[in-house]
Amino acid sequence: MDFLLWIILGAVAGWIATIITRTDDQTGWFGNIVVGIVGAFIGGLVLRMFGTSQPSGFNLASLLTAILGAVILLSLLKGFRRSRV
Repeated sequence: MDFLLWIILGAVAGWIATIITRTDDQTGWFGNIVVGIVGAFIGGLVLRMFGTSQPSGFNLASLLTAILGAVILLSLLKGFRRSRV
């Protein structure tokens, strides 16, 4: 059951991040899940770099961490796409 909750958290975090970065029309539900899950890892690394404790469990802090990382990921991808064009 926890696995399903983490997928849902990843989907929500990815979806919110795509709205923030205005890339919502470029990703589907699967892309949102992947962006949210990868974003959670990136967000955890960023928090660790600043010496902040990482959230654990299924809570609002975990969601915000995943959103932070997903926004960073999407911003980097957006920048790489612009530089190629």
